[in-house]
Amino acid sequence: MSASLVSILAVLLLALAGCTPGGEIPMGSGVCDVPMFIGQTAQSNPLPPRPIPSHPHLAEQGKNGMHSDSYCTGTYPWSGPLGSNPQVTSLSMGLLGGLVATVAVDTQGRLICVSGGLLGFKLLLLDPDTLQILASYPLPQRPGMSEFWRTWDWTVIMSDTSGGAYFHLDNQDRPIIANANKIIQVFRAVENVGTFAWQVEEEVDLNAVLPEDAPVTDAMPDWDGWLWFVTRNGIVGVVNPADGAINTLTLTHLGAEGQTIEEEIQNAMAIAEDGVYIVSDYALYRFERNLADGSPQRTWREEYDRGTYAKPGAINQGSGTTPTLLGDELIAITDNADVQVNVLIYQRLPGVSGDRLVCQVPIFEPDFSVSENSLIGYDHSVIVENNYQYSSMSPMDPNPRLHPGVVRIDVDEDCTACEIIWENAEESSTTVPKLSIGNGLIYLYTRLQGTPDDIMAWYLTALDFETGATAFKIFTGTGMHWNNSYAPTTIGPDGTVYVGVFNGIIAVRDGDESEPPRDLGCN
Repeated sequence: MSASLVSILAVLLLALAGCTPGGEIPMGSGVCDVPMFIGQTAQSNPLPPRPIPSHPHLAEQGKNGMHSDSYCTGTYPWSGPLGSNPQVTSLSMGLLGGLVATVAVDTQGRLICVSGGLLGFKLLLLDPDTLQILASYPLPQRPGMSEFWRTWDWTVIMSDTSGGAYFHLDNQDRPIIANANKIIQVFRAVENVGTFAWQVEEEVDLNAVLPEDAPVTDAMPDWDGWLWFVTRNGIVGVVNPADGAINTLTLTHLGAEGQTIEEEIQNAMAIAEDGVYIVSDYALYRFERNLADGSPQRTWREEYDRGTYAKPGAINQGSGTTPTLLGDELIAITDNADVQVNVLIYQRLPGVSGDRLVCQVPIFEPDFSVSENSLIGYDHSVIVENNYQYSSMSPMDPNPRLHPGVVRIDVDEDCTACEIIWENAEESSTTVPKLSIGNGLIYLYTRLQGTPDDIMAWYLTALDFETGATAFKIFTGTGMHWNNSYAPTTIGPDGTVYVGVFNGIIAVRDGDESEPPRDLGCN
């Protein structure tokens, strides 16, 4: 047996220790050696409402997917916790992992999520207060997971965003999931005498139009109800809702020696009434649907600096950001330039004369900058965190070391230039950050700096949107099971923040005066 395999098995055994599916996530070492709360209770400072146009076929803003809305703004109209008598609960999803990749909220306030472990993905319905699993449905094994069991290579898992990691909740409380068998399924939660189950209501089989090696990354309806999808190997497709007809095209370009290069898509789509926006590992695209035959029609392509390699913390060589739409005219991503990644903001509508690029802003410390999560977009502001990390990319890394950096950039009123408004040195290396418009706080997930190597202490951390100052940190847990591992923070309508972690999901909320503080047995 190879030394690498032995080390992986040892880490797996360590991960299993103390895990009880359905119970609390187990703690690692040092739980009594770190502060439970840092900072002070924040004052609510609501931001002026900037409502996102309501997508006619999806759930309302804040409830329909990983990035909050079809504009992928990462913003919520309601408030998150202010750090008042914080209460933290958790749910272990399995012996081997259980990471909750995406959380949506139905009209009854229940959580709909996909949880991924080494044994596969599951579609879950959760009680928002107790985190009890109300319904579970197994999804097909992803290609990356099958490859892992063959090679024991963690990177193939971490670089596979297909199979349901991205999903969207429609306007009937139904999750739309493109599974690993290249079938788009629409589910409904049904109740029978107090018990719940997932039922498949609609299916679109893509196998006839896709090659074997084409895992589907994302699927989402446009404003007219036509279903768009993208695959990891650069295929863009549209499904006619009337007759099921499917049209596709493949994103390619000519290389330096005249060869055809297929592009890769690892991020979700952003969709507005004006078009569909997709980023590959080479370029940012805008598409419309051809009204004559329903095929995807490219209206513009903007190539960016993809660098020369995938840096530590990056999934692939290219932009790591799902496109974020700002207002009626702008779109933002980051590139993968070697020395410093840049925030790139473009005019997004067709018919632009001259340069479409509004600004290019280098961010973070030179040689230590990666952007692998979607930007927060509010009005003409974007928030971006540094995802550069010194680690194996394994969620069970015994000592992942992160690199600091959170930046706010604003576009001027004329949409002609940008400037950095503030910078913060928090280390929020893997989470998808979110903004509460209701209280003006940005929510990150950070590892406490300055702790010994054998203590991994994790915190829900809030920054002030206006100043960038750290408002507070709420301790969640210690050890690898509490590693966020690229899952999002999600703000529920009741003010709870949910965070996907390696072993499941955690919930952080403000408590009332009658609730005792969290007891971890340290007194």
